[in-house]
Amino acid sequence: MKYIGAYLLATLGGNETPSAKDIKKILSSVGIEAEDSRIENLLSELEGKNIADIIAEGSKKMASLPAGGAAAPAAAGSAAPAAGGAAAAAPKKEEKEEKEESDDDMGFGLFD
Repeated sequence: MKYIGAYLLATLGGNETPSAKDIKKILSSVGIEAEDSRIENLLSELEGKNIADIIAEGSKKMASLPAGGAAAPAAAGSAAPAAGGAAAAAPKKEEKEEKEESDDDMGFGLFD
């Protein structure tokens, strides 16, 4: 992912076809030692392709994947009559956890 990220950063910077040197420069600027074989593999896979087209194609593929969240409510709905009071107790437990988390910071932020 770091190699793809460096490639995308270079393209965002205006370089439509980043070279291995460009990717190494980006990675080294954040202290990452780049492997030449991985960079060459990435560049060979992307050679002659438009990155915007690749992203658009990937987005179409991702849209056809099931979200995964739709099956959980159906299963919970069918298990609710059997569970009875157990389903009602779960939300109360979550509310208590939220209160505890808000008390933990004692009014201080992460960057105060």
